[in-house]
Amino acid sequence: MSWSGDDLVVICGGNHFRGEKKMHDVHLAEHLAAHTRVLYVDPPVSHLTPRRRPELAAMLEHPRLRLIGDSLAQLTPVVAPKPLSAPVVRSTELLVRRAIVHAVRRLGATPAAIISAWPFLDVFDACPDARKVYWWTDDPASAADLWRMNRARLVAGDRRIAARSDLVIAVSERAVERFRAEGLDARFFPNGCDAETMALTDVVPVAPDVRLPAPVAGFVGHLNARTDLSLLEGVAASGMSLLMVGPCVPGFEPERMAALCACPHVAWVGSRPFDQIPAYLGHVDVGLVPYADTEFNRSSFPLKALEYLAAGRPVVSTGLPGIRWLATDQIVVADTPSAFAEAVARSVAGARDPIAMERRRAFAGGHSWTERAWVLASLLGLGGDAAARSPRPTLIAPHPNPAAYAERSRS
Repeated sequence: MSWSGDDLVVICGGNHFRGEKKMHDVHLAEHLAAHTRVLYVDPPVSHLTPRRRPELAAMLEHPRLRLIGDSLAQLTPVVAPKPLSAPVVRSTELLVRRAIVHAVRRLGATPAAIISAWPFLDVFDACPDARKVYWWTDDPASAADLWRMNRARLVAGDRRIAARSDLVIAVSERAVERFRAEGLDARFFPNGCDAETMALTDVVPVAPDVRLPAPVAGFVGHLNARTDLSLLEGVAASGMSLLMVGPCVPGFEPERMAALCACPHVAWVGSRPFDQIPAYLGHVDVGLVPYADTEFNRSSFPLKALEYLAAGRPVVSTGLPGIRWLATDQIVVADTPSAFAEAVARSVAGARDPIAMERRRAFAGGHSWTERAWVLASLLGLGGDAAARSPRPTLIAPHPNPAAYAERSRS
């Protein structure tokens, strides 16, 4: 196991590489591996973690440093129980740093950058000569309840990691402005989508476990406090078929969820592997982003909107800043249950028009993870000339306003 002589980027992700749902950090790691060697570091686990999350039991098995492909490796740091609690967190930092140092030594590559999405662990010193990048993917100040963590500690950690970094990349323009006001080098770096996988919608057979009358409105994602359930209830009350794909957090509106799922034209299939999502979107005519108007959601960037577009589907969403930044007529904004349901009904009319579907896919292609990885590789100067080493793909449509996107990325 040796990548001797090659540049290496260490990505400390907020989600486990083999987690229940394939998340943004895993997507970026996989696509960045087209430009340079990548070591993906899972959030630390302990031997007690499987009691709370049985699906992560396999993470404790050896080897804990695994080659995923020619240019991608995964590291699972194993630490003491309750790794982020106040009495243990400093010990966790030390153990994770040691695990990264050992992994980098075994891989034999030279760290060019260490990118951390962790506001609660400072592991930058594991790669002291590498460029230190804080990847701000969520607002820690408003995430405390959602993550069940102490707000003051999250805010303090966020500021500490940002101050220690050479560069902050953030999914929120408001966050970029805040970091810049504090004198930090911050760049806008929105989420992308796996346009290639979503393009398989209408190519693969539809999921056989869904039997809903057309047209169908669909929601793919976690059902939790971020979700404005009244918007989904409004769609169901209008008589439109509703398909929900994704896990539901235990205790989230149990009575309302039970009543919604009891409707004969509503189906909730629970969590499904990422590579099966196109088969479920094959049933869907309109994709839904029913996010509540909260500080956390306003600071996020909902990649599911791009996934729907990459599948060729129109989108109805609440008016989040990230949605408005996309500025496309393929996404209709509505914020009340009645307006949301009406927008869904209107969007159905041209949902399957081939020309419109191709426009949506082309737009989403300009926001693919392939594109985002190219931008990040160029920003970090990986391999000296990342663009020459891994040229921009010709099969993915360019951003509809490439000059504006390039300016946002560089400024």
